[in-house]
Order: sequence, then C-alpha cells, then structure tokens
Amino acid sequence: MSQTTVAAFAVTPNPAPASDAVREQVLHELKFGTVFTDHMARITWREDEGWTDRRVEPYGPLSLDPAAAVLHYAQEIFEGLKAYRHADGSIWLFRAEANAERFQASARRLALPELPVEDFLGSIEALLAVDHAWVPDAPESSLYLRPFMFASEAFLGVRPANLVDYLMIASPVGAYFAGGVKPVSIWVAEGFHRAGPGGTGAAKCGGNYAASLLPQMQAYEHGCQQVLFTDAATGMYLEELGGMNLFVVRADGTIETPRLTGTILEGITRYSVLQILEDDDVKVVERDISLAEVREGIAEGSITEVFACGTAAVVTPVGRLAGADFDVTVGDGTAGEVTMQIRKELMDIQYGLADDTYGWMRRVR
Repeated sequence: MSQTTVAAFAVTPNPAPASDAVREQVLHELKFGTVFTDHMARITWREDEGWTDRRVEPYGPLSLDPAAAVLHYAQEIFEGLKAYRHADGSIWLFRAEANAERFQASARRLALPELPVEDFLGSIEALLAVDHAWVPDAPESSLYLRPFMFASEAFLGVRPANLVDYLMIASPVGAYFAGGVKPVSIWVAEGFHRAGPGGTGAAKCGGNYAASLLPQMQAYEHGCQQVLFTDAATGMYLEELGGMNLFVVRADGTIETPRLTGTILEGITRYSVLQILEDDDVKVVERDISLAEVREGIAEGSITEVFACGTAAVVTPVGRLAGADFDVTVGDGTAGEVTMQIRKELMDIQYGLADDTYGWMRRVR
C-alpha cells in the first residue's frame, strides 16, 4: 500500500454510520449493488488546477447544478472491480492497475481528464482504510468497487467540461445472478447494436449501457437474462453481451472469442481468462465469429459450451441461445466442465486459494 497516496486523502468521518448490527445483517443478506458503505472517496479536477481536493467523505447524495454538463451531454465514464477478503482476514484487489489504465483509456475517448493510476489506487485504499469492515467473508462474496467520473461544470454548450468530479463508492455483494452459478439464457438482439465503428464501444461509459436497456427488456420478455449484440456493420458477427464478453468452446477443445475491433469492451476478466487458458495449453483463437456458425455448431454438437465473463459475474455458463427465429440449447443445458474449471482457476486466485503466479493480486489491508 502506498501510504503517501492514502495520506493525501483528507477523511471526514460519517457522523451516522451503519451500526454493527445493521452492517452484519447486510453482509448476511448480500444482494448486488443495492446497499453501499458509509463513505466514498472523491477528487475534483479543474482545468486550471488539475486534480485537487482528495478526500474521503460520508456517502450521500450529490449536489448538481441542473446545467451540469453530464446531464445534457453524457460526458462520463465508470469502472468496476472488487475487493476480496481472504481466509486470514486480509483484503486484496484483482488487477486494479489494469482497471486504472482502462479508466484512463475511457477518459481519453470521452474527452475527460485522465486520472493518474496512483490516485485511482489511492482512492480505493483510502476508502478501504475506513470501510474495511464492509468487505464480506462469505463464499463468493466481495466488496464491489465503482469508480466513476463525470462532467460537473454548469454550462450548456457542446465542449469538454472544465470541471470534473471523480468518485469511488463501494457495495458488498454476493453472486451477480440470483440463485448462484447456473446457466443463463441469452437473447440475440435484432435491429439494435451496442456500438459502431469509431464509436464508444471500447470505452466504459454509461451511454453504451443505456443503449442496451431496451433490447435487455426484450430479452426478459423472452425468458432470457442477458442480451447478445452483433456487429453494427453487418449484423452477422458476435460482439458481446450487455455487460460481458463471450467465449465458445468447441468439441476439439479449441476456445474462441470475438476479436477486439474497437467496438467491444476490452474486458479485464477476458484478458485473465485468455492468459489462464494459454498457460493451460488450451488453443485459443480470437476472430470474427458469426451467429450462423454458432447456431449450426450448437445444433450439430461441434460447439459444446458457451460462457460469458466479466467483473460482476466472473465466469458464467450459457445454457440457451435464442432469437426471433431460433431457440437452441447449448450441450445438455447444464454448466460445462471447461467453463467451470476456468471459473474455479480464476476465483481460486482471487480468493487466495491458489498461488498468484501472475502477480495479479494487490494487498490493501
């Protein structure tokens, strides 16, 4: 831990923190992203001063001018990562530096100032210094961290803002999908696309997710939990789910995933899965994968498993793929052996149950 960076954050304690009893009840009844810790970290950027006013303050509502640029021009970005409590009580982050670097890349695309990596990490460590009791210790639980940045300058005009706020909030969470690990059903969006060439597909910004909500509602209407988007140019090739990257497992053991084209979010879990597979001597191919070949492969058995991955859901098996004119079951509809093995290898590293030979984990407490 960088004590110098943490010390740069002034701390204002919450005058009315959750009681021990309330916090214990929350940690016993974990949901996803509905309850937040007592504090939040915050840094302000001004064009003439740079990043200033590093502080940890009570979690609470924000005061925004109605003309704040983010409300009119959606100039904002966010990240998602987790803090894990190991069996000895210590607290660790998984590949937080990669999140910090992706946050910078998103900022560049949205014409926002780049937050230094040390400030990104320092905000997490400063927040956990006061809210560490909120990190749960139940199996597969964690403290979900949500860093975000937005244009807070009050003006109406299409230009990058001169006043920007960065915040870090945290929420104790259990499994992303209620009911634990079980295959999810995927609806293939028709007539909707997440991002196009030259757009913001590779950035983690709210507009990408807002655009996915209507097709996500359609997925729910068809009994599916997630929506899959194809490329905007042709509508033929798989890109990603509303919030996860996608992999297919072939009968010959090869694993494939859509190649990065600038329209797909460069998932940190995706990179980690690719590294683990390579080290397990699994043949991995990144390429354009058509929806037609996946449908055919599932039907004839040459594709035996499909899984999705992301920070929130980790590695999740896909049991069904459906669209307006098709509905196919992947394998026998249960979680595949390859999928669950990858999930176990990744989570064992995150929870300290296996050696971290990659140096991915960062101890913060």
